[in-house]
Amino acid sequence: MATTNATMACPAQMKATSNGSFQGDSPLDYALPLIILQICLVVCFTRTLTFFFKPLRQPRVIAEIIGGILLGPSALGRSEKFLHNVFPQRGMTVLDTLANIGLLFFLFLVGLELDIRAIRRTGKKALAIAVAGISVPFILGIGTSVVLRATVSKGANHGPFLVFMGVALSITAFPVLARILAELKLLTTDVGRMAMSAAAVNDVVAWILLALAIALSGNDTSPLVSIWVLLCGVAFVVFAVVVLRPALDLMARRSLEGEPVSELYICVTLSLVLAAGFITDTIGIHALFGAFVVGIVMPKDGPFAGVLIEKIEDLVSGLFLPLYFVSSGLKTNVATISGAQSWGLLVLVIFTACFGKIVGTLVVSLIVKIPLREAAALGFLMNTKGLVELIVLNIGKDRKVLNDQTFAILVLMALFTTFITTPIVMAVYKPARKGASYKHRTVQRKDQDSELRILACFHSTGSIPTMINLIESSRGTRPRGRLCVYAMHLMELSERSSAILMVHKARNNGLPFWNKNRDSKDHMVIAFEAYHQLSSVSVRPMTAISALTSIHEDICTSAHQKRVAMILLPFHKHQRVDGVMESFGHSFHLVNQRVLRYAPCTVGIVVDRGLGGATQVPSSDVSYTIVVPFFGGQDDREALAYGQRMGEHPGIILSVVKFVASQGKSLMMDGQPRNILKEEDDADELFIKEFHASKNESMSFEERVVGSKQEIVAALTSLGRCNLFIVGRNPPVVSLVDRSDCPELGPVGSFLASSGFSTAASVLVVQQYDPTANLHPLVDEDVA
Repeated sequence: MATTNATMACPAQMKATSNGSFQGDSPLDYALPLIILQICLVVCFTRTLTFFFKPLRQPRVIAEIIGGILLGPSALGRSEKFLHNVFPQRGMTVLDTLANIGLLFFLFLVGLELDIRAIRRTGKKALAIAVAGISVPFILGIGTSVVLRATVSKGANHGPFLVFMGVALSITAFPVLARILAELKLLTTDVGRMAMSAAAVNDVVAWILLALAIALSGNDTSPLVSIWVLLCGVAFVVFAVVVLRPALDLMARRSLEGEPVSELYICVTLSLVLAAGFITDTIGIHALFGAFVVGIVMPKDGPFAGVLIEKIEDLVSGLFLPLYFVSSGLKTNVATISGAQSWGLLVLVIFTACFGKIVGTLVVSLIVKIPLREAAALGFLMNTKGLVELIVLNIGKDRKVLNDQTFAILVLMALFTTFITTPIVMAVYKPARKGASYKHRTVQRKDQDSELRILACFHSTGSIPTMINLIESSRGTRPRGRLCVYAMHLMELSERSSAILMVHKARNNGLPFWNKNRDSKDHMVIAFEAYHQLSSVSVRPMTAISALTSIHEDICTSAHQKRVAMILLPFHKHQRVDGVMESFGHSFHLVNQRVLRYAPCTVGIVVDRGLGGATQVPSSDVSYTIVVPFFGGQDDREALAYGQRMGEHPGIILSVVKFVASQGKSLMMDGQPRNILKEEDDADELFIKEFHASKNESMSFEERVVGSKQEIVAALTSLGRCNLFIVGRNPPVVSLVDRSDCPELGPVGSFLASSGFSTAASVLVVQQYDPTANLHPLVDEDVA
């Protein structure tokens, strides 16, 4: 027994690599194969849990914390065989070291996400909420520490234990909060902006308090040592601001847009992160503090920060960071919480944490005249815990401030408070998707001189020139200011840490380009900015940040809010050099289909084949031939209305070709005469008459009699030398392709967009707004 204890106290050193199983070596007895197995197991296990928690709209950190606990002694680790083989004691040093290196770089990324300039501009309301959200739980944490020291934490060092408890209860997880807000579509609401600002202030204060807690928890009980640690920590921060920031700023300024960032700069910056970690560890305030400070002083503007994120975030957050949750989970034994007293203390800690955050935030919010529901939502949002909470608890555990039972209680508290945030906020505060009804939802209208509002969406730079050239052609000869364009950048919110950097762009939602208070410039809207400055068209930038499964909600609600008549969407395929259409991804395909289903106005899908080339065409140089094949129905009438508006541009020649079925046949080519509502036929005839009455010399009209599908195809092919086709989505005509994977383009659009039809003519497929078809609108309209 004595031998066993000695072995447990000083486990034998592991060699790095084995000679292989054929040589009689077990790979689990060697460091490299063991850590590879651990990484693969942890990643697969946590990603599987993430998949199961996704329907509950929980952030990934929840799955990773639970995964760590389940792999530890609370569940799977109860098997001595599993724990001894997969997570042996002598292999923990390698696991902890890799986990902490990953954590080091992750906290560098977290520092990058925090913009001190934005924190300085935090309004008085957000600042008051942040102060209340820190101070009230901190004071209650001190009270809770007294109870814990009298029960399960007897003998704990009074000062450090008090500070650790206060910090643990007062933290708000900034990155986790950002994802929850994005998931609930609250990022651009007043509540979302207030929560983000308050959480940013909270995050910085939490790190200062953590540095204080670490300084107080050293082995040396002399207060003089703690003072020296704090003074050296302050000196390091001053050094980072005075010396490191100018050096990093110099590298950032030398990294120009459109040019590759020097590999030397990347290497120097990453080495600085490690060196800063070494310095702060030497001081005695943990290596993580140094990495976080370097991230904060890092310049946020320009491509340098973005390239750094691209280089390290996937490796760090995908492979190394989950190891930290397992390392934490291996220290968490839920079984230590046994008996009425322990469970009662868990309830007390959870109640104290929630009461302090929620009530403190709620009361201050009401004082600064925030409505009750918004104030309650803010309280629950500020109660979000996450990775920083785990870091605090692990440091406390490593420094013997927290024992096993207290550690397990606090981990479960962090898990519970974060888990309840999403469902409770959804119940308490669902931003009212209500709006006043508006009149002009289509391009076809009686009042032709009224303003036409277009919401142009884009997710890649490739579709921007065609979108701008299409908009320029839509100006016609209307009076100045009669065309208003909202340029919406569709940005996918992924689980990657840098996704939070996109939040800053969302803050400028709907602001004009010349606003001087913009935090950052979205490089994908620079082309729209140039177009706005060169033309008389009013252009407003917008940003939608969401998962692609729900980004259609942002598009449709924004369209309703801005009262647009038409949404322009890029087709989910782009044309390669060889003429073949290549997909951006099935997710974008589904986005277009959902927008067509829920849109509060007309929708146009742009199949881009380079309308006007790869650059913006000036108004004086516009020279396009546009063809509108007209088969009948409301979508074709809308397509013709838009084509007629474009035809007013002096540089555009518009050709309208009406297809008429031969005697005794229908355009459905089923051998039967067309059986369609007489109202639709009358509407088509009336609209054609109006077109004839208002058309100018650059517009032409012809009728073509067709007796078969092949004749329709031949007629369209003969028109294929034009620059743009504008077609209705659902005309009463036979499908011109045998099989199509793009039902959103309709029977004619699918043929025109196929690789075999043309490599030069772009296509705009138009679906007119139909109030009878939109049975489940995303915006509830006020009934007058």
